[in-house]
Amino acid sequence: MPYVNIKVTREGVTPDQKADLIRGVTDLLVRILDKSPATTFVVIDEIALEDWGIGGLPVDQYRREAAG
Repeated sequence: MPYVNIKVTREGVTPDQKADLIRGVTDLLVRILDKSPATTFVVIDEIALEDWGIGGLPVDQYRREAAG
């Protein structure tokens, strides 16, 4: 019974994109690990940008520094 948790920043991920992620991850587990889609769980969590950090920096600051 696989459980996959996908975390993304809350930046406009559409319901169609989420459905594609769920379908794609499920298909991958079926194909690679021979898991049943009926018992495969995929959860998508959207995280506020200010609650996400990379390299010791808030993600927005990290992006600004990486771009500049």
